Amino acid sequence: MDLMIPQGMRRQHEQADAGYCLLPAPAKINLFLHVIGQRDDGYHRLQTVFQFIDLSDYLSFRYRDDGQINVHLPQYPNLKTADNLIYRAAQRLQAGSHHGVDIWCHKHIPMGGGLGGGSSNAATTLIALNKLWGLGLSRQKLQSIGLELGADVPIFIFGQPAFAEGLGERLQPVPAVSGTLVLWLPDLSVATAQVFADPSLTRDSKEVNIFNFIDWHESLQKALSTFDVRDSLVGCDGQIILFGHNDLQSVAAKQHPQLQLLLDSLQSHGVHASVSGSGSSAFALYATAPLANRQLELFRARIQFDTKARDNLDVQSTLCHCLNAHPLYSWLD
Repeated sequence: MDLMIPQGMRRQHEQADAGYCLLPAPAKINLFLHVIGQRDDGYHRLQTVFQFIDLSDYLSFRYRDDGQINVHLPQYPNLKTADNLIYRAAQRLQAGSHHGVDIWCHKHIPMGGGLGGGSSNAATTLIALNKLWGLGLSRQKLQSIGLELGADVPIFIFGQPAFAEGLGERLQPVPAVSGTLVLWLPDLSVATAQVFADPSLTRDSKEVNIFNFIDWHESLQKALSTFDVRDSLVGCDGQIILFGHNDLQSVAAKQHPQLQLLLDSLQSHGVHASVSGSGSSAFALYATAPLANRQLELFRARIQFDTKARDNLDVQSTLCHCLNAHPLYSWLD
């Protein structure tokens, strides 16, 4: 019994084995991330907007009737099963039943990049096994289970771009952002817990509300419809001025000099990049795909000939687009 891809979903990766279908686990970016306080239990109060992008891991599922859960990560053969969110998600949903599954995960989202790859893998696992095992759980119930696994898991089950508050689990839908992203992926992994534990982290950013973001979004849509470079939200090079900021960015850059090097290099060439989550990935949003592609080509040329960057920074770069919804959104009520 194999789980099928919904009609119309394109296969964007070669299948690992004939007859196994690949389901996407998309990355997310944080369009902004404000830390507005800290609770008595040590957890931080956040405000952010989650936006899905078309960079994805892919997972394959095959039913077993012996109760075993086997997770295969070809790119990370030494990763302990108990430490993997995919296994923990499947185990939590199994709850002592006879259902079992073989799961293969094909990674494209870098680990420790602030793009939510592990959380997205867990969410796709919950959504897929809910169907494969015939559990019939609601979206809200799966979000509740996902929160037990990690603060970012619920957004991938919620399935829409969202304004998030609390620990990141209080979600309200917002429209997807237009434009094209240039995404930079340094070869380094940032530990989110270390960033939040840093004494220099700003923990008292001024609260905003969803209507502030909606106003920004509407102004951006108006600016993009006319592409008026005189608009304060779109620069002459087509880069879009984002709403808010990321309080984690300066701390992550302080802890990881290579990330600071990347941000400084981009800034020196007029690119105001934002870190997603706690990093290490960074992005800039452009009004059109050609303008984003031009920036991507300029960056690659600069890295190639910039000795300092070449010697101290291994970074990949790519174009991405924002998704209106999670590819598996229709799988839940």
